[in-house]
Amino acid sequence: MTNGSCAIQTKSLTILEDQMQHEFLACVKAEHYANTFQDASLKALATQLANGHRQRYDRLLNYLNSHA
Repeated sequence: MTNGSCAIQTKSLTILEDQMQHEFLACVKAEHYANTFQDASLKALATQLANGHRQRYDRLLNYLNSHA
């Protein structure tokens, strides 16, 4: 093993960054729709989707921070 074996490789960082951007954008969009829907079931569905994207974003961020 080499020094820094716990560090994330550049390619993996790029993939992680892309995935975090996708989750963030999806969360923002779902939150926007949740705030604009009048129908309660659609509002609830969009909120649920936003929460799922936020949770995935937070897990990715925690993973990144654990390797800092």
